[in-house]
Amino acid sequence: MSGIKLSGDAGGASSGGATVRELTRLERIGAHSHVRGLGLDDALEPRRGGSQGMVGQAAARRAVGVVYRMINEGKIGGRAILLAGKPGTGKTAIAMGLAQQLGEDTPFTTMSGSEVFSLEMSKTEALTQALRKSIGVQILEETEVMEGEVVEIQIDTAFGGEKPGKAKGGMEKTGRLTLCTTDMETVYDLGTKMIDALSKEKVTAGDVITIDKASGKITKLGRSFSRSRDYDAMGSSTRFVQCPEGELQKRKEVVHNVSLHEIDVINSRQQGFLALFAGDTGEIKSEVREQIDAKVVEWREEGRAKIVPGVLFIDEVHMLDMECFSFLNRALESDMAPVLVIATNRGIAKIRGTEYKSPHGIPLDLLDRLMIVSTDPYTHEEILKILSVRCEEEDVEMADDALELLARIGTETSLRYAIHMIIASSLAAEKRKSAQVEIEDIKRVYRLFVDVKRSTAFLAEYQSEYMYNELDGEGDGDGAVVEDGKEESMSTSP
Repeated sequence: MSGIKLSGDAGGASSGGATVRELTRLERIGAHSHVRGLGLDDALEPRRGGSQGMVGQAAARRAVGVVYRMINEGKIGGRAILLAGKPGTGKTAIAMGLAQQLGEDTPFTTMSGSEVFSLEMSKTEALTQALRKSIGVQILEETEVMEGEVVEIQIDTAFGGEKPGKAKGGMEKTGRLTLCTTDMETVYDLGTKMIDALSKEKVTAGDVITIDKASGKITKLGRSFSRSRDYDAMGSSTRFVQCPEGELQKRKEVVHNVSLHEIDVINSRQQGFLALFAGDTGEIKSEVREQIDAKVVEWREEGRAKIVPGVLFIDEVHMLDMECFSFLNRALESDMAPVLVIATNRGIAKIRGTEYKSPHGIPLDLLDRLMIVSTDPYTHEEILKILSVRCEEEDVEMADDALELLARIGTETSLRYAIHMIIASSLAAEKRKSAQVEIEDIKRVYRLFVDVKRSTAFLAEYQSEYMYNELDGEGDGDGAVVEDGKEESMSTSP
């Protein structure tokens, strides 16, 4: 958080004092905002100490690290990886770590398995758009630019009465710009638009700039090393660059990163570019996609474009039905298929829409294509480290004994429940005007918010008082729950 103070005269105040308001900018913290990578070294071995927000799951991170290396080297495409494990074992965190590791240039699309049933389009169309969002196209374009160090800027203002043909009282700006490299120096005449562009970028003598000849766009690269001793003309964030060499006018290669889906939308309707911002893309005809694919292949053969297979991550993949699985099975055989990463927490389960059971609720023919990565339950020490990382991310000061108690609660109940208790216990500490969370704050929040086990035990005891009760047996009243002929005792104390 950062505070911004605004001061001004108090309106109508006889004392002539000033009112000060402090505005606080809030930064939202997500469930995986602490994840900044896979936490692997160059040998794809997990670093210790919660590197890049990742804790535990060493084997799974190694496996996904191999996938990351193959994606970076362009040696993988049309492959599918399944992250399978119990709830709360870091499957989504590993996928988010892969996305952070790949960077912004590699497309990464995230969706839930249930999304295909809620969109106003067919299931296969929703999956097609998600797949094409995950395929990047780097379009290479050559453009002419002028690059050099600004030696001098002269701006003259002429009033309308001084030049014929100008309205009285109007003014016209003209100027001269002197650019140089290590080999040459040239003077250019400036019009009103270029003068305004230079003023907008705050270009002064000693700056190194580039000017796009086609669009007239001015980009300030930094300040020349020859002006490094002009202390009055620079700040702490000033970037110094070398004076360009050779000719002033050069041809540069510009790379535009777009996805196949963006090209589809722009070419499918007259105002397709606006549809990208509105989100109302609708269904796109297959003929349009076939023409675009043919054009992209042609550009690739000519060296004008490069295809970048990205990643499509589908969480809760067991929510898809047989039609979706069959479509994905066929889509993975395409020449321009992205890497498919799917996650599920199901064991032997029914395939949606059928009576057939299969491992993870996925058909066997698709399972045969998957590289399966398993995640293991976290140990007590790993849960303790994860909670410590989350406390740092949420800016919560917690005593060591309180953190140990919270880790024990996370071990006995669930990691997610313990993570939710962090900010709630922080608010409880603030209420008693304490800057640090203590054991009493953890206990207070534990009493206020029950976990799944205690809630289930409560339902088993008082299930006859609820509407639409469908339990056949009665609870024995001591917190035991009967499930599949087995009795499990649920602890109700931290």
